[in-house]
Amino acid sequence: MQARAATSASGPSLDDPNNAYIDKGLTVQGAAEGPLKGLTFAVKDLFDVAGHRTGFGNPTWLETHPPATRTAPAVQALLDAGATLRGKTHMDELAYSLNGENKHYGTPRNPAAPGRIPGGSSSGSAVAVAAGDVDIGLGTDTGGSIRVPGSFCGLLALRPTWGRVSSEATTALAPSFTCPAWFAKDAATLRAAGSVLLDPATRAPGSPRLGRWLVARDAFKLADPPTEKAIYNAMSADFDKVVALLGQPTEVDVAAPLAGQGLGQYVDWMGVFRVCQGFEVWREHGAWVTAHNPDFGPGIKDRFIMASGITQEQVDAANVKRALIRSHLLSLLGTDGVLAVPTTPGPAPLVNTPPAELDAWRTRLISLTSIAGLAGLPQVNLPIASVDGLPVGLGLIGPPGSDESLLELTERLMGVLPLWQQAQAQAQGQAARDPWQPKH
Repeated sequence: MQARAATSASGPSLDDPNNAYIDKGLTVQGAAEGPLKGLTFAVKDLFDVAGHRTGFGNPTWLETHPPATRTAPAVQALLDAGATLRGKTHMDELAYSLNGENKHYGTPRNPAAPGRIPGGSSSGSAVAVAAGDVDIGLGTDTGGSIRVPGSFCGLLALRPTWGRVSSEATTALAPSFTCPAWFAKDAATLRAAGSVLLDPATRAPGSPRLGRWLVARDAFKLADPPTEKAIYNAMSADFDKVVALLGQPTEVDVAAPLAGQGLGQYVDWMGVFRVCQGFEVWREHGAWVTAHNPDFGPGIKDRFIMASGITQEQVDAANVKRALIRSHLLSLLGTDGVLAVPTTPGPAPLVNTPPAELDAWRTRLISLTSIAGLAGLPQVNLPIASVDGLPVGLGLIGPPGSDESLLELTERLMGVLPLWQQAQAQAQGQAARDPWQPKH
């Protein structure tokens, strides 16, 4: 294989009309046999593929790093299972954004919501799956980089338990948060990929059934009212069958019990996340940023400046709070709990929305994504609802190591729940009712 040449600009083309790829020509044939035989996948441009440069979403990074000498184990696992690699995909610069907009390479077109951002930083992998180019999109999730594009692009998506999928030969934004993760259009494919990628040695002992349904009432307050209603309506479509799978719902305020520790609202959790993540980001990448002074796009530069100023004292205090949050969530979930949250506050914002206008939105978004992120928990996005024809997702968070059970539950639920394209039609004419409460 030859190293890919540096590229300074990109955009839609005849062979890549959605601008999903940094290198669409990269193809590696999968094994002749295996559980993923006949399937295809694309990988985010932070996974190493032997003989090719890893660009990490920035042309200066691409130019200053040699070709990879090995293929990332997560990529190799898919190949060994019979899936064929078809292309490396665009991402936000150094994975430090949830938008999917890239100053240098353009914004991948969201097939589910044209004119709106695809979400990031695993933007290209999401778009490649949403467009039907490939069956599986391999990306990473640090602060929501799989879950957010999954919601915005109407895809099933899993952020696994941290550490359950090998992150070797990947360029992580913040290693104690970042984990390889993936998209699919259908639950069976999502689960099949998990059977290959998840390390069986780290599975939760006994693999208990997830049948204690908790609804994060305070998390749903962060969603736009139409999004909350759309998810409620989708869950109402065949509520008795949902209850048969999940049990009767119990509403809980997740953050409030930690008020005495200064963590009584999710915005407090977001603050902890930003300090812990930012400190790691600068520790991992600060030397390179200082040495090369790359031309970062809007928002990215500001975040690196913020990260560079975080002190050891600040991160030590934040890590104490992070441990409290994790302990609290593990106690809440036990071995059989599943926590329902809105994946995002609403549908994807418009492309090129000024960053200042997204500040309040981003605060709500990261407040939601930090729940699973701070505790290293698995979370799946179910694309079951829409607002004005635009997809929004329901997030389900499970106990650590429950990924296989969560994927099995996802497959069963998606046999009952509507896809987002169907949800709006099914919601019309439904009586107003809170589906989290049992029928009487």
